[in-house]
Amino acid sequence: MSSDPTSRYDDEIVISWAELHRDARYLSKQLHALGSWRGIIAITRGGLVPAALVARELEIRLIDTVCVTSYGAAGGGAEQHQGEATVLKGVTGDGDGFLLVDDLVDTGRTAKIVRQMLPKAHFATLYAKPLGRPIVDTCVKEFKQNKWIFFPWDIEYRFARPIKDGGGDTAKG
Repeated sequence: MSSDPTSRYDDEIVISWAELHRDARYLSKQLHALGSWRGIIAITRGGLVPAALVARELEIRLIDTVCVTSYGAAGGGAEQHQGEATVLKGVTGDGDGFLLVDDLVDTGRTAKIVRQMLPKAHFATLYAKPLGRPIVDTCVKEFKQNKWIFFPWDIEYRFARPIKDGGGDTAKG
């Protein structure tokens, strides 16, 4: 998958828009069963789309953001290199009555920072990996630590010519 020999990812999964939407609806059902919420705090940028979907499903109108950066891209590729986490924008309060929403918790570094900022928020993610899973309260799916997750906003869909017409790589045996 990665041409970088130092990468900790040796497998990948692509999440489609349909799958993400289905998982966000399932997450919303889980969260609805837990009671009502004062609002949502999305962790940017990955949590913006799931937060919008959950807000729609639960009819929540109060939405804020915590802006944290920790990933960077090398050579214009996917942002697979985790660096120092920096809080660009926080929120007031301790999170009581709020949903804290993100797309994925990976190593848990960003999640730990946000959890410390908002200890009473209910932390919900669509996806989690083993190192980060203990930090979140609710998630839909868990993936192995070595998988790189491509979200719909990370990829482009293009027409693929049929193999018969010269398209695609043939399987190498």
